[in-house]
Amino acid sequence: MIEIDKAYSPSPVEAKWYKYWQDNKLFKSEVDETKKPYTIVIPPPNITGMLHLGHVLNNTIQDILIRYKRMQGYNACWVPGTDHASIATEAKVVNHLASQGITKKDIGREEFLKHCWEWKDKYGGIIISQLEKLGISCDWDRLRFTMDDDYYKKVIESFVKLYKDGLIYRGYRMVNWDPVTQSAISDEEVYYQTMNIKLYHIRYPLVDGSGEIVVATTRPETMFGDTAVAVNPDDPRYTNFIGKKLILPLTGREIEIIADNYVDLTFGTGAVKITPAHDVNDYEVGLRHNLQLINILHPDATLNDNAPAEFRGLDRYDARKKAVKMLEEKGFLLKSEDYTTNVGFSQRGHAQVEPYMSEQWFMKMDELAKPALTHIG
Repeated sequence: MIEIDKAYSPSPVEAKWYKYWQDNKLFKSEVDETKKPYTIVIPPPNITGMLHLGHVLNNTIQDILIRYKRMQGYNACWVPGTDHASIATEAKVVNHLASQGITKKDIGREEFLKHCWEWKDKYGGIIISQLEKLGISCDWDRLRFTMDDDYYKKVIESFVKLYKDGLIYRGYRMVNWDPVTQSAISDEEVYYQTMNIKLYHIRYPLVDGSGEIVVATTRPETMFGDTAVAVNPDDPRYTNFIGKKLILPLTGREIEIIADNYVDLTFGTGAVKITPAHDVNDYEVGLRHNLQLINILHPDATLNDNAPAEFRGLDRYDARKKAVKMLEEKGFLLKSEDYTTNVGFSQRGHAQVEPYMSEQWFMKMDELAKPALTHIG
């Protein structure tokens, strides 16, 4: 009699039969006009590391669908692949090299690319091995990498066609900016940390000398990009101030007091500095009031030539310290108080995200979305 193990051991069984499936090309798909096609292109996992439980769930669902369709007689094809995810992969490789005391700048582009390909060979191979361990039924003869010659050339061809068709356009928009990787990131790539910071109350004098408005901000270094101070039109404290001019501290530049319902009467002093190039909500206010957009930051979050001379080249945090010190010395700082808020950080570079005006590509989705919307509800 053959003894059965008390506990099921999947390793010998799964390895044996998966090899059999692969050796006999059981998942291979050829064009067959007699069968109805059913194709899944795998959402390619990034080569930034190894698979996680989300990938396991995602690929298990796809495997169920593709196997079910095969059993129904469809000509089923599941195309596997991996994604270069260049910005995220670059961050990983940069950190990997930094642990060895190597910087991208020191070794140059060509040498750095060699390290990127080595990373791809290592982690891309691990990912494929992990997918095979799951027993998924991809057509492995169709394996692709998003930097394969034929693949990326087809991407460029498609991009150009979409551009010529007027579906892709370029423009400046407010984005989440990672100053470490110097790239725009999606909302999904931002994580938040509760932080204890300072809320600074700053005096903005009226040009006519008749008084001042006190503005509360957590980011005094961005004041060099201010183009207005906003108050709520229903706030009786500021009714007579609307339309008057203020002197922007440390610069001498004149800015206007505007009325906008965006302002929360209960927050701070009820007066808000408007910096359209460095805050999402301020950007919208700026559009409504046709305000100038003044970008004060380089892509690495150091201050540029739109800031006063003594601030140029300073990191944003160093600029904040210097601004607070100068505001206090010149009598513009009324007070500072502790303040708790959620601050966004980048999953790529783990730096604090900067709202930033950047030239980006966008796609018009009205026509492209119609076929999908017709199948909803």
